[in-house]
Amino acid sequence: MPEGDTVFRAARRLDEALAGHEVTRFEIRVPRSAVADLRGEVVHGVVPRGKHLLMRIGDQTLHSHLKMEGRWHVYRPGQRWRAPAYQARAIVGTKPADAVGFELAMVEVLPTAEEARVVGHLGPDPLAADWDPSDAAARVAADQRAIHVALLDQRNVAGFGNEYANELLFVRGIRPTALAAEVDVAGLIETGARMIQANRDRQGRTFTGDNRPGQQTWVYRREGKPCRRCGTLIRGSELGSRATSERIIFWCPVCQP
Repeated sequence: MPEGDTVFRAARRLDEALAGHEVTRFEIRVPRSAVADLRGEVVHGVVPRGKHLLMRIGDQTLHSHLKMEGRWHVYRPGQRWRAPAYQARAIVGTKPADAVGFELAMVEVLPTAEEARVVGHLGPDPLAADWDPSDAAARVAADQRAIHVALLDQRNVAGFGNEYANELLFVRGIRPTALAAEVDVAGLIETGARMIQANRDRQGRTFTGDNRPGQQTWVYRREGKPCRRCGTLIRGSELGSRATSERIIFWCPVCQP
């Protein structure tokens, strides 16, 4: 699943390909914004906000969210797409490059002045220039739920997904079910920010420092395998604020007391 670092790289790639160029092709293949036509407008830039992408064109913003399967590809004009055309939800073409969004879970065009309507609820973003760790820590610490759930709430911190939550809690030695109010939230947020900032510019995400296949994570999706630190078998379960939002969790019963 795309997390904040994935979205950051996607925004940077789109910005490098499109910014400063006039739109020559614009198609939104979802009913809500299907009639939008921004041809002739200039792409001012593409910025990430947590897991959201904001492509600013003229005085409008193409807002998208990757959710589970979404991705943006950049092609040379006329180049064959690497995904089926029926999966395309948004196409933004310029003379030097075409950007195609496939299987995007959320796509809409709105005035740039109204961006707060779609991202204003988000908490501080560790990959943003205005990152405020104190604000993020205060939000998480005030959350009455389990720390794993609090970290995934984008209103507390924008950008951490399930993989980050599991790995971050292992590194800090915290059980996923511990209450947010009972842990060192400031230290947790500082470590999480360093993790996602380090992965921001990497081709492959790693938490262990080892990029070899199967060696990048400490606990995530390693249920039943020995802990890389102590050898105890990693456990797995599910946790969420409600049944419909449960996420898989992994932890070492010895290293995360």
